[in-house]
Amino acid sequence: MADDRVTREHDRYRLSEQPPSRTRFYRDKRNGKVLGVSAGIADYTGFDVNLVRICFIAAVIMGSGAPLLLYFITAMMTSDKPSELTHADPEERQFWQGVRASPARSARDLGSRLRGIDRRLADIESYVTTENRSLAREIEQLR
Repeated sequence: MADDRVTREHDRYRLSEQPPSRTRFYRDKRNGKVLGVSAGIADYTGFDVNLVRICFIAAVIMGSGAPLLLYFITAMMTSDKPSELTHADPEERQFWQGVRASPARSARDLGSRLRGIDRRLADIESYVTTENRSLAREIEQLR
């Protein structure tokens, strides 16, 4: 009896827990070299991680070390990338990078894609529900 109550409390807590945000910036320590900030920037923006690292090194040299301080502050302020988000396939990762870059354009593209699917479904429905003698004949031949 007590185990059921504990299970219900655990389920209630789990249901109120928010899933990790795919549009938030996270440090990517799994793919990072030092603290994962450059890998996180690369994952967030879609740039190559080596390009981000080269730009950071150039900024440190030209900025006389000030970007290094910003790097450590960013590392302290951001959280690690949740493990639920590390197993995304390349197409899903690219989709979420597009959402982060331009949410309005992503919504338009998704709406356009859904309208195309809706049109195709309407065509299929129309084809199946209208009286189609050749289709009826083919169905009869299959029986």
